[in-house]
Amino acid sequence: MSDRGHDWMDVDAGPVVRPYAVTGGRAKPAAGAFDLVAFVVRRVGPGEQHLLPEQRAILARTSEPVSVAELASHLDLALGVVRVLLGDLLQQGLIEMHEPEYDQSVGPLRPDDRILKAVVNGLRAL
Repeated sequence: MSDRGHDWMDVDAGPVVRPYAVTGGRAKPAAGAFDLVAFVVRRVGPGEQHLLPEQRAILARTSEPVSVAELASHLDLALGVVRVLLGDLLQQGLIEMHEPEYDQSVGPLRPDDRILKAVVNGLRAL
C-alpha cells in the first residue's frame, strides 16, 4: 500500500481495475454492435435479479429510448464497458436495440432537410 491509499486506486481517475472487472475481462459485447447513436430501450422480462449494479443502472435509464453515448455519459462508464454490458442485457432479452439505418455507399441515413428545419424552428419557438 502506498501513501495515497491502495495501489489499485488512482486519486484522479478512481478505481483502475474496475472496468475490467465489471466486464469480466471482455472487450467486445456478446451480442450487438452498439453504434454510438443506437437507441436502447428496456424490455420487461424475467431474470433481473442476478444483474450487476451497473446493469441495473442501465435498465433504470432505459425506460425510455436513450442512445449508447448518453448511457455511457450518464453512468460515468467507459463506452467499451457499456457496450459489453448492453450485449449481455440484449442476450438476456432485457433490452431492445434500434440501430440507425445505413446505406453502404453513404453511411447513416439522415433525415430530410425539411424535417431538420422543422425541428430547428420548433426548438426556436420554445
